[in-house]
Amino acid sequence: MSLDLVAEATTFVDLAGLLDAGEVDGFAVDYLSWGFYEQSAWRNFAHTHSFYEVCLAFAGSGTFTVDGEEHAVEAGTVFIARPGEVHEIIAHPGDGLGIAFWGFTLQQSGTAPTSQPGWWSGLVRADRPLVSSSLGSLPTLIAALAAEAAAPRSGVTEQVRALGAALVVETARAFARESDLAIDLDPAARTTSRVAAMERYLADNLERTLHVRDVAAAVHLSSRQAARVFVRETGTSLMTTLRRLRLERGAHLLLETDDPIAQVALACGYPEARPFITAFRRRYGQPPGAFRRNGGTLHL
Repeated sequence: MSLDLVAEATTFVDLAGLLDAGEVDGFAVDYLSWGFYEQSAWRNFAHTHSFYEVCLAFAGSGTFTVDGEEHAVEAGTVFIARPGEVHEIIAHPGDGLGIAFWGFTLQQSGTAPTSQPGWWSGLVRADRPLVSSSLGSLPTLIAALAAEAAAPRSGVTEQVRALGAALVVETARAFARESDLAIDLDPAARTTSRVAAMERYLADNLERTLHVRDVAAAVHLSSRQAARVFVRETGTSLMTTLRRLRLERGAHLLLETDDPIAQVALACGYPEARPFITAFRRRYGQPPGAFRRNGGTLHL
Protein backbone atom coordinates (compact mmCIF):
# COMPACT_ATOMS: atom_id res chain seq x y z
CA MET A 1 0.00 0.00 0.00
CA SER A 2 2.80 2.45 0.82
CA LEU A 3 4.28 1.97 -2.67
CA ASP A 4 0.95 3.09 -4.11
CA LEU A 5 1.64 6.47 -2.52
CA VAL A 6 4.87 6.75 -4.48
CA ALA A 7 3.25 5.55 -7.72
CA GLU A 8 0.82 8.46 -7.48
CA ALA A 9 3.47 11.07 -6.58
CA THR A 10 4.04 12.28 -10.14
CA THR A 11 4.28 15.90 -9.01
CA PHE A 12 7.44 15.06 -7.07
CA VAL A 13 9.33 16.61 -10.02
CA ASP A 14 7.67 19.97 -9.31
CA LEU A 15 9.76 20.41 -6.17
CA ALA A 16 12.46 21.84 -8.43
CA GLY A 17 12.67 25.53 -7.55
CA LEU A 18 10.38 25.01 -4.56
CA LEU A 19 12.91 23.27 -2.32
CA ASP A 20 16.53 24.13 -3.11
CA ALA A 21 18.42 24.20 0.19
CA GLY A 22 18.12 23.62 3.90
CA GLU A 23 19.87 22.51 7.06
CA VAL A 24 19.55 19.12 8.68
CA ASP A 25 20.99 18.34 12.11
CA GLY A 26 24.14 20.39 11.58
CA PHE A 27 24.54 19.64 7.86
CA ALA A 28 23.95 22.05 4.99
CA VAL A 29 21.87 20.43 2.24
CA ASP A 30 21.44 21.49 -1.37
CA TYR A 31 18.62 19.70 -3.17
CA LEU A 32 19.70 19.28 -6.78
CA SER A 33 17.23 16.99 -8.49
CA TRP A 34 13.71 15.67 -8.17
CA GLY A 35 12.44 13.05 -10.57
CA PHE A 36 9.79 10.48 -11.37
CA TYR A 37 9.79 7.71 -13.98
CA GLU A 38 6.60 5.88 -14.77
CA GLN A 39 6.89 2.10 -14.92
CA SER A 40 8.40 1.33 -18.33
CA ALA A 41 11.47 -0.18 -19.99
CA TRP A 42 14.29 2.37 -19.94
CA ARG A 43 18.03 2.61 -19.46
CA ASN A 44 20.10 5.18 -17.63
CA PHE A 45 23.59 4.83 -19.11
CA ALA A 46 26.72 4.84 -16.94
CA HIS A 47 27.43 8.23 -15.39
CA THR A 48 28.52 9.83 -12.14
CA HIS A 49 27.51 12.77 -9.93
CA SER A 50 29.12 15.04 -7.38
CA PHE A 51 26.10 14.49 -5.11
CA TYR A 52 24.00 11.70 -3.61
CA GLU A 53 21.41 10.30 -6.00
CA VAL A 54 18.72 8.10 -4.51
CA CYS A 55 15.98 6.09 -6.21
CA LEU A 56 12.96 4.35 -4.71
CA ALA A 57 11.41 1.68 -6.93
CA PHE A 58 7.65 1.52 -6.65
CA ALA A 59 6.95 -0.92 -9.49
CA GLY A 60 8.72 -3.42 -11.73
CA SER A 61 12.35 -4.51 -11.50
CA GLY A 62 15.78 -3.99 -13.02
CA THR A 63 19.48 -3.78 -12.27
CA PHE A 64 21.56 -1.12 -10.60
CA THR A 65 25.26 -1.28 -11.41
CA VAL A 66 27.77 0.69 -9.34
CA ASP A 67 31.48 0.71 -10.21
CA GLY A 68 31.00 -2.49 -12.19
CA GLU A 69 29.07 -4.39 -9.49
CA GLU A 70 25.49 -5.31 -10.43
CA HIS A 71 22.63 -5.27 -7.95
CA ALA A 72 19.08 -6.46 -8.53
CA VAL A 73 16.38 -3.90 -7.69
CA GLU A 74 12.63 -4.29 -7.55
CA ALA A 75 9.52 -2.65 -6.20
CA GLY A 76 10.09 -1.84 -2.54
CA THR A 77 13.82 -1.22 -2.74
CA VAL A 78 15.70 2.05 -2.39
CA PHE A 79 19.18 2.41 -3.88
CA ILE A 80 21.87 5.07 -3.75
CA ALA A 81 24.82 6.28 -5.79
CA ARG A 82 27.24 8.22 -3.62
CA PRO A 83 29.33 11.10 -5.01
CA GLY A 84 31.86 9.92 -7.58
CA GLU A 85 30.41 6.43 -8.02
CA VAL A 86 29.84 5.44 -11.64
CA HIS A 87 26.38 3.93 -11.86
CA GLU A 88 23.84 2.70 -14.37
CA ILE A 89 20.20 1.65 -14.13
CA ILE A 90 18.56 -0.75 -16.57
CA ALA A 91 14.86 -1.52 -16.28
CA HIS A 92 13.71 -5.07 -16.93
CA PRO A 93 12.62 -5.18 -20.60
CA GLY A 94 9.40 -6.98 -19.69
CA ASP A 95 8.51 -5.64 -16.24
CA GLY A 96 9.82 -2.16 -16.71
CA LEU A 97 10.81 -0.10 -13.66
CA GLY A 98 9.04 2.79 -11.97
CA ILE A 99 11.01 5.06 -9.62
CA ALA A 100 10.95 8.33 -7.77
CA PHE A 101 14.41 9.83 -7.35
CA TRP A 102 16.08 12.73 -5.62
CA GLY A 103 19.59 14.16 -5.44
CA PHE A 104 21.26 16.29 -2.80
CA THR A 105 24.59 17.34 -1.35
CA LEU A 106 25.43 17.00 2.32
CA GLN A 107 28.07 19.33 3.70
CA GLN A 108 29.21 19.32 7.29
CA SER A 109 28.59 22.63 9.01
CA GLY A 110 29.25 23.61 12.57
CA THR A 111 30.04 20.60 14.73
CA ALA A 112 28.21 17.83 12.90
CA PRO A 113 30.04 14.72 14.21
CA THR A 114 30.60 12.74 11.00
CA SER A 115 33.37 10.77 12.70
CA GLN A 116 30.80 9.36 15.12
CA PRO A 117 28.00 6.93 14.16
CA GLY A 118 24.61 8.42 13.45
CA TRP A 119 21.93 8.54 10.79
CA TRP A 120 24.45 10.28 8.49
CA SER A 121 26.59 7.13 8.46
CA GLY A 122 24.21 5.67 5.90
CA LEU A 123 25.35 8.38 3.49
CA VAL A 124 28.96 9.25 4.32
CA ARG A 125 30.26 5.75 5.05
CA ALA A 126 31.36 3.95 1.86
CA ASP A 127 31.04 0.56 3.57
CA ARG A 128 27.28 0.94 4.04
CA PRO A 129 24.97 -0.83 1.54
CA LEU A 130 23.90 0.55 -1.82
CA VAL A 131 20.52 -1.20 -1.94
CA SER A 132 18.04 -1.47 0.91
CA SER A 133 14.48 -2.55 1.58
CA SER A 134 14.25 -0.47 4.76
CA LEU A 135 11.89 2.13 3.40
CA GLY A 136 10.71 3.47 6.74
CA SER A 137 8.60 6.56 6.11
CA LEU A 138 10.13 7.35 2.71
CA PRO A 139 6.92 6.59 0.74
CA THR A 140 4.89 8.83 3.03
CA LEU A 141 7.42 11.65 2.80
CA ILE A 142 7.58 11.42 -0.99
CA ALA A 143 3.79 11.56 -1.19
CA ALA A 144 3.64 14.53 1.20
CA LEU A 145 6.28 16.45 -0.75
CA ALA A 146 4.50 15.72 -4.03
CA ALA A 147 1.23 16.96 -2.54
CA GLU A 148 2.83 20.25 -1.45
CA ALA A 149 4.36 20.68 -4.90
CA ALA A 150 1.06 19.93 -6.61
CA ALA A 151 -0.88 22.66 -4.81
CA PRO A 152 1.37 25.17 -3.01
CA ARG A 153 -0.40 27.10 -0.25
CA SER A 154 0.56 29.54 2.44
CA GLY A 155 3.23 27.91 4.60
CA VAL A 156 4.56 25.74 1.76
CA THR A 157 8.15 26.94 2.26
CA GLU A 158 8.32 25.74 5.85
CA GLN A 159 6.41 22.57 5.03
CA VAL A 160 8.70 21.43 2.23
CA ARG A 161 11.79 22.44 4.18
CA ALA A 162 10.73 20.27 7.12
CA LEU A 163 9.68 17.39 4.88
CA GLY A 164 12.93 17.67 2.91
CA ALA A 165 14.96 17.45 6.12
CA ALA A 166 12.99 14.36 7.13
CA LEU A 167 13.57 12.87 3.66
CA VAL A 168 17.35 13.29 4.02
CA VAL A 169 17.40 11.67 7.47
CA GLU A 170 15.12 8.80 6.44
CA THR A 171 17.17 8.26 3.27
CA ALA A 172 20.33 7.90 5.33
CA ARG A 173 18.61 5.60 7.83
CA ALA A 174 17.71 3.23 5.00
CA PHE A 175 21.42 2.54 4.40
CA ALA A 176 22.66 2.80 7.98
CA ARG A 177 23.32 -0.04 10.40
CA GLU A 178 21.24 -0.44 13.53
CA SER A 179 24.35 0.37 15.54
CA ASP A 180 24.57 3.70 13.69
CA LEU A 181 21.08 4.63 14.79
CA ALA A 182 21.21 3.55 18.44
CA ILE A 183 20.89 6.42 20.92
CA ASP A 184 20.72 6.69 24.69
CA LEU A 185 17.62 8.51 25.88
CA ASP A 186 17.63 10.14 29.28
CA PRO A 187 14.69 8.57 31.16
CA ALA A 188 14.49 11.71 33.28
CA ALA A 189 13.70 13.81 30.21
CA ARG A 190 10.39 12.02 29.70
CA THR A 191 9.49 12.41 33.36
CA THR A 192 10.34 16.11 33.25
CA SER A 193 8.16 16.53 30.18
CA ARG A 194 5.23 14.83 31.90
CA VAL A 195 5.57 17.04 34.96
CA ALA A 196 5.66 20.13 32.75
CA ALA A 197 2.51 18.89 30.99
CA MET A 198 0.77 18.41 34.34
CA GLU A 199 1.73 21.89 35.47
CA ARG A 200 0.44 23.32 32.19
CA TYR A 201 -2.82 21.40 32.59
CA LEU A 202 -3.29 22.87 36.05
CA ALA A 203 -2.54 26.40 34.83
CA ASP A 204 -4.95 26.04 31.90
CA ASN A 205 -7.83 24.79 34.05
CA LEU A 206 -7.62 26.81 37.26
CA GLU A 207 -11.27 27.89 37.12
CA ARG A 208 -12.53 24.29 36.87
CA THR A 209 -13.08 21.73 39.62
CA LEU A 210 -10.03 19.49 39.31
CA HIS A 211 -9.09 16.11 40.72
CA VAL A 212 -5.79 14.23 40.52
CA ARG A 213 -7.42 11.79 38.09
CA ASP A 214 -8.07 14.63 35.63
CA VAL A 215 -4.44 15.67 35.56
CA ALA A 216 -3.25 12.07 35.44
CA ALA A 217 -5.45 11.32 32.43
CA ALA A 218 -3.91 14.24 30.54
CA VAL A 219 -0.49 12.55 30.68
CA HIS A 220 -1.79 8.97 30.40
CA LEU A 221 -0.81 7.89 33.92
CA SER A 222 -2.80 6.45 36.77
CA SER A 223 -3.72 8.82 39.60
CA ARG A 224 -1.19 7.15 41.89
CA GLN A 225 1.61 7.30 39.31
CA ALA A 226 0.93 10.94 38.48
CA ALA A 227 0.87 11.98 42.13
CA ARG A 228 4.08 10.09 42.88
CA VAL A 229 5.96 11.45 39.85
CA PHE A 230 4.85 15.02 40.53
CA VAL A 231 5.92 14.99 44.18
CA ARG A 232 9.25 13.35 43.33
CA GLU A 233 10.10 15.97 40.68
CA THR A 234 8.71 19.12 42.30
CA GLY A 235 8.76 18.41 46.03
CA THR A 236 5.08 19.28 46.38
CA SER A 237 1.75 17.67 45.60
CA LEU A 238 -0.51 18.33 42.64
CA MET A 239 -3.26 19.81 44.79
CA THR A 240 -0.84 22.05 46.69
CA THR A 241 0.49 23.32 43.39
CA LEU A 242 -3.06 23.87 42.16
CA ARG A 243 -3.87 26.02 45.21
CA ARG A 244 -0.68 28.04 44.73
CA LEU A 245 -1.40 28.66 41.05
CA ARG A 246 -4.99 29.68 41.81
CA LEU A 247 -3.92 32.21 44.41
CA GLU A 248 -1.17 33.55 42.16
CA ARG A 249 -3.74 34.12 39.44
CA GLY A 250 -5.98 35.79 42.00
CA ALA A 251 -3.17 38.15 42.99
CA HIS A 252 -2.57 39.00 39.34
CA LEU A 253 -6.26 39.69 38.67
CA LEU A 254 -6.58 41.83 41.77
CA LEU A 255 -3.75 44.06 40.61
CA GLU A 256 -4.48 44.10 36.88
CA THR A 257 -8.29 44.31 36.81
CA ASP A 258 -11.14 45.99 38.63
CA ASP A 259 -13.17 42.79 38.77
CA PRO A 260 -15.15 42.26 42.00
CA ILE A 261 -13.53 39.87 44.45
CA ALA A 262 -16.29 37.30 43.94
CA GLN A 263 -15.59 37.32 40.20
CA VAL A 264 -11.85 36.96 40.82
CA ALA A 265 -12.58 34.02 43.10
CA LEU A 266 -14.63 32.31 40.37
CA ALA A 267 -11.84 32.84 37.83
CA CYS A 268 -9.47 31.09 40.22
CA GLY A 269 -11.66 28.05 40.81
CA TYR A 270 -13.37 29.18 44.03
CA PRO A 271 -17.19 29.01 43.62
CA GLU A 272 -17.62 31.30 46.63
CA ALA A 273 -15.63 34.33 47.75
CA ARG A 274 -15.23 33.36 51.43
CA PRO A 275 -12.91 30.31 50.91
CA PHE A 276 -10.90 32.38 48.44
CA ILE A 277 -10.51 35.24 50.93
CA THR A 278 -9.44 32.84 53.68
CA ALA A 279 -6.88 31.06 51.47
CA PHE A 280 -5.63 34.36 50.05
CA ARG A 281 -5.06 35.89 53.52
CA ARG A 282 -3.20 32.75 54.61
CA ARG A 283 -0.82 32.98 51.64
CA TYR A 284 -0.33 36.74 51.26
CA GLY A 285 -0.85 37.95 54.84
CA GLN A 286 -3.77 40.22 53.99
CA PRO A 287 -7.24 39.85 52.47
CA PRO A 288 -7.79 40.45 48.75
CA GLY A 289 -9.29 43.92 49.22
CA ALA A 290 -6.31 45.17 51.22
CA PHE A 291 -3.90 43.50 48.80
CA ARG A 292 -5.52 45.43 45.93
CA ARG A 293 -5.52 48.75 47.79
CA ASN A 294 -1.87 48.33 48.80
CA GLY A 295 -0.77 47.41 45.29
CA GLY A 296 0.40 44.01 46.50
CA THR A 297 2.59 45.43 49.26
CA LEU A 298 2.22 44.15 52.81
CA HIS A 299 2.86 46.90 55.35
CA LEU A 300 4.20 45.57 58.65
